[in-house]
Amino acid sequence: MKLTGRVLWLTEDADAIATQLGGESPDFDPAAPPAMHYGVNTDAMINGAACTLGYTGEILGPYFLQNFKEQVQKDSVKDGGFQVVVGGDAYGSGSSREVAVVAHQGAGIELVVAKSFQRIFQENMVYSGLPFTTDYAVVNKLQAGESIDLEALADELPPFFRAVAKSGGLMKYGTKMLAGEVEPTYEVEREARPMNCVEKIVAQKAWTGAGKPAGIAAVKPGDQVLASCDFRGMHEYTAGMVMDLYGQEWGDAPVHNPELVAAFEDHFVLINSDTVPLRVKEARLAPATNLANEMVEACAKNGIKVHGPGRGNKAGVCHRIVVEDYGRPGDIIVLTDSHTPTAGVLNAFAFGVGSTAMAFALRTGMIPVTVPKTVRVWVEGDAKGVISPKDLILHLIGDPYFREEHWRESATDTCVIQIGGPGLDQWNVDELSVLTNMTVEGGLMTGIVEPCAPLREFLKTRRGQDYADMFVEPDEGASYVKTITVNLDEVPITVATPGDSRNRVALAEVGDVPIHNVVIASCTGGSLADLRAAAEVLRGRSLAEHVRVTVTPSSADVMADAVKEGLIELFKSLGAVVSPPGCGSCIGNGPGIPYEGETTASTTNRNFDRRMGAPGPVYLVSPAVAAASAVAGKLVDPRHLSPAN
Repeated sequence: MKLTGRVLWLTEDADAIATQLGGESPDFDPAAPPAMHYGVNTDAMINGAACTLGYTGEILGPYFLQNFKEQVQKDSVKDGGFQVVVGGDAYGSGSSREVAVVAHQGAGIELVVAKSFQRIFQENMVYSGLPFTTDYAVVNKLQAGESIDLEALADELPPFFRAVAKSGGLMKYGTKMLAGEVEPTYEVEREARPMNCVEKIVAQKAWTGAGKPAGIAAVKPGDQVLASCDFRGMHEYTAGMVMDLYGQEWGDAPVHNPELVAAFEDHFVLINSDTVPLRVKEARLAPATNLANEMVEACAKNGIKVHGPGRGNKAGVCHRIVVEDYGRPGDIIVLTDSHTPTAGVLNAFAFGVGSTAMAFALRTGMIPVTVPKTVRVWVEGDAKGVISPKDLILHLIGDPYFREEHWRESATDTCVIQIGGPGLDQWNVDELSVLTNMTVEGGLMTGIVEPCAPLREFLKTRRGQDYADMFVEPDEGASYVKTITVNLDEVPITVATPGDSRNRVALAEVGDVPIHNVVIASCTGGSLADLRAAAEVLRGRSLAEHVRVTVTPSSADVMADAVKEGLIELFKSLGAVVSPPGCGSCIGNGPGIPYEGETTASTTNRNFDRRMGAPGPVYLVSPAVAAASAVAGKLVDPRHLSPAN
């Protein structure tokens, strides 16, 4: 590759972005680069509205980076002649949407250079064939007129990634695998070693070759293996692309174990709600309906069950339903959504993947895994009914150790949090799932909860069995890149300030922040426990005059239980908008989208600029703080409210 186009530097300085889009090429020195934007996320790369339009480069390329720093317009990058994009740390944060990679390619980007990449986005680049590097010196070479060997960049990748690149992509590799033409790229004869929870799960399910029994004695961080999946899932934002890729490579070939697959109509089901702005409906409803119909048709053809309103299986957010009905201890669970780690609360290895990886998994039953490093978080102390798991996870992922990825040694390193300790026993599975759900917001692959009393109780009452033989305990002497002991007595009520979930601040230090819009919803904020916590604060009080409140239960079961307990009646009596179950406001597809000039307090997990469908600051908070803020009209500690009537 030679530099025949331009280089786009995604700096922190919005004026520098505008200058480049205006046609000037700044003389930045890659050896001493300017301050780069931290965590260029997939919502910034391709926004939620554009995602509804389709999944090809031709469709998505014009929308690449639209509204980034409030400078980029539709077609700005595509028409600007940019060939290389340069980012900073944590490039590709956010969702698993592989269309973020497709948008790069559709805009003419041939190489991505960044200080570090987030796991799902990096995997999507490998599987889709978009070259990348963390070596800024490459930019110097290109600007000096040198040619860069893109195949050599692929040669620097770990063995499995190299094999995929040389095969022409993951789908082609899958075809070779099914034909018996490839062997594992890793040693299958190994010495046993003490392992942590995730390592034990991966080792047990590792592929050892065609026709051979699964399982190897041990794995270690950095190994890349293929492992069998126990559950696979997708939703209407991603399923069309998944099944299109599947059909291109394998036609009408049957899906591997379709009974272990489910599709979820959850991301678009609330777009047509009464309180969703007309501009959003006009932009998103018709194309979203087309994507949903495409998913339903493909699933009917391939024998895959569909969850959603009127689809024969209960409605709700995919992650909540997986926890309620599908996931088990020791499982490997993958969905085409970055918040798949929610199911890690079940002592499972659950993580998000892109569309190509899911298409591969549907046909082969396998998923590629780069064995992660593991940080063990040991939780002690007393939450005193005040500190919630939302406070704890915001406190953790905002710590410099995670925010700055101190665990990282190489570009392809991954990391998980293994959570245990007596402090977990004061919460239930609903509450604990917030911990695993939001690990991805800290740049981590997933989280997994060690066997604990709340999990055992949940499985007995919810599933009617204890799964005792499936629980995965860490071995004595297992290795961890770091062990962090957290005393809940020392964790403050915590919020994430606008722009990134890692922007942690103790609520007491935030200052006077007026709130106009409160959202209690999503896979991380719409469980029964979340609704109970909000109701406890709201009962006997009234909403501030200028505050809007939206409540969205995360599943049909949550809605039914909340109705029985009188929670829904309480919310409605106070003037809150209560919607049917679904994944809506979090991604700008449902009630709760900010109006112009509003500041939002939300129980959701992600607060990227414009992610909720409109500009305006979004603070991430616990359900109790969200409810208290609705009463006070500003961010506030629930303990500081006047007594309820």
